[in-house]
Amino acid sequence: MIIMKKDAKPKEIQHVIDEVKKYGLRADVSRGQFRTVIGLVGDELKIPFAHLAALPGVKEARMVETPYKLINREYNDLSAEGESYTIKVGNVEIGDGEPVFIAGPCAVETRQQLMETAEQAREAGAHILRGGVFKPRTSVHSFQGLGSAGRDEAEEALGWLREAGRQFNMPVLTEVRGENQVDLVAEYVDILQIGSRNMYDQDLLGAVARKDKPVLFKRHFGASIEEFLCFAEYIAAEGNKDIILCERGIVPVGKGKSFTRYTLDLAAVPVVQRETYLPIIVDPSHATGRRDLISSMSLAAVAAGASGLMIETHHNPEEALVDAQQMVTPAELKDIIDACRRISRETTASR
Repeated sequence: MIIMKKDAKPKEIQHVIDEVKKYGLRADVSRGQFRTVIGLVGDELKIPFAHLAALPGVKEARMVETPYKLINREYNDLSAEGESYTIKVGNVEIGDGEPVFIAGPCAVETRQQLMETAEQAREAGAHILRGGVFKPRTSVHSFQGLGSAGRDEAEEALGWLREAGRQFNMPVLTEVRGENQVDLVAEYVDILQIGSRNMYDQDLLGAVARKDKPVLFKRHFGASIEEFLCFAEYIAAEGNKDIILCERGIVPVGKGKSFTRYTLDLAAVPVVQRETYLPIIVDPSHATGRRDLISSMSLAAVAAGASGLMIETHHNPEEALVDAQQMVTPAELKDIIDACRRISRETTASR
């Protein structure tokens, strides 16, 4: 990264940017209160750092050792532990210290199902509405979401999602499963979700990032924390830093009976917060796969410092077409949210 002097002139900053581009790299400009930092995106071996360090207005040319440079605390001058970047979506702020609750059905099934669930989730205290229109499934014979039936059906389901969000004053999000869905989905939702299966899809990450909307980015169930952050960097490299990281569990190690769907890696929450300024939320629904474990894991996630939770909720889980065993009722959601808010206040007071 190129650290400019405090009194560097705009033309000096632009000259450095032009020099970076001349060597085939992109420049990411971070303008802080006390300094301007220019990050280099691309093959840094092409850059003569001594030359850049000698340019007018430059204070220092420094190599950032981590592979996720643009979302790293050092680069963004957010070195204090706990200091984070706040993402504003409609009337909701993610990362400002108060936990944000995202709730809704795993899959959008009917307009009535979505509207009832949205209304009850809002009454329970949820801030953001989720609902899957395109569902990635292990079996080709399973329900793939209404979006898989065709464009008309996808637009209708996305329209319900947008309608519910407007009616109950909630930003909405849904997962984008492929590049060919990006333009359509971006017309209807406030947050674009990258699911765990697509964490490694670089082309999809770039396409979603360029829509200039917040991206909820889930960790792959087999990814290390470093891989998780490295692929989040692909979104930031396109100039979009409104990235909400999401821990949703990893594949258990060892043999024997599996009691949960995945292993919820809660240690990832404070680790990620030390490494990056991005807010990180937790999805206890996919991590556990069990309704009876959602509450305890939600409380633990908030106690660990998570910026929020994403909890699958259905007005009648027994009727759900997807993941019925891991969805809570709106009444259960309210109990979870109330308890999490108490934990958050107590945790904040003790720091």
